[in-house]
Amino acid sequence: MTLGLSSFDMKTFITGSTGFIGASIARELLKDGRELRVLVRPGSDTSNLSGLDVELWQGDLLNQESLRQGLKGCDVLYHAAADYRLWTRSPEEMYSINVGGTESILEAALENGVAKVVYTSSVGTLGNPGDGTPGTEDTPVTLADMVGPYKKSKFLAERVAEKYVSKGLPLVVVNPSTPVGPRDIKPTPTGKIIVDFLKRKMPAYLDTGLNVIDVEDCARGHVLAELNGVVGRKYILGNANLTLRDIFVLLEEITGLSAPRVRLPYLPILMAAYVNEGFSRVTGREPLIPLAGVQMASKFMFFDSSRSVRELGLPQTPVKQALSRAVDWFKNNGYV
Repeated sequence: MTLGLSSFDMKTFITGSTGFIGASIARELLKDGRELRVLVRPGSDTSNLSGLDVELWQGDLLNQESLRQGLKGCDVLYHAAADYRLWTRSPEEMYSINVGGTESILEAALENGVAKVVYTSSVGTLGNPGDGTPGTEDTPVTLADMVGPYKKSKFLAERVAEKYVSKGLPLVVVNPSTPVGPRDIKPTPTGKIIVDFLKRKMPAYLDTGLNVIDVEDCARGHVLAELNGVVGRKYILGNANLTLRDIFVLLEEITGLSAPRVRLPYLPILMAAYVNEGFSRVTGREPLIPLAGVQMASKFMFFDSSRSVRELGLPQTPVKQALSRAVDWFKNNGYV
């Protein structure tokens, strides 16, 4: 199902709007004149929504009745909320939100007859050759390929989304790569790399790679998926495949700060991560070296976003520009 320009008159419900990608989705939709209702948990930080003309709907992904009521009168759903951490002492909580919460919101959308759903997954759920060859939406993958509870839970949540497509829910899946830019308030693991670089806490690096996209391009890709995406189809929202060293070189060009020159050997870091994780299970404190993050770094997370460029019209803002905007935002908001 493809929605025309009249979709701009439709009321839209967003989950995850207080987060990095979700807040950018909200801004893109407001640019288009969309009327927005956004799910907000009681007590959550709404600073990313400050000054925006949105209706705040108090509810929770674990409270299905709040979702049913929130979706009443809404024509479109963007489900961007997720528990995104590289480490958690209670993986069952992550599964409850990422898998159970997805089931709850999609069931509510089906009951309310929502006209289009955009579900935010992750490139982490996709097949990855691992040798630097970019993965696509169709690269073979299984649950056994998933590293850590975040990737596993998102993989299973994507299967939930597919189940609801088979039930008749007009849903499109988007798989963002690694967005960078303003309003990364937590920050995300990638945002933390930028902050640590600016604080001169990055003396060395691992030989790994990421696909990077401007967060506003990523958000616009969500909107384009609603308008132009084929129901049941996946779309990678990405741009440039860069090694971690490439990213540091770009940050050096942007800031004038020296990029790290020392490449760390993988196995000693992996062993240190195992030890660190063991201490964290005892203390309950987040590990300095998350094991899942190190394990992910063993593969170059390179992906091919040509389907989204071709079928959706996904914009491709130069990554250096996106990194520069991220640097400015972190500096201007007290992170450095």
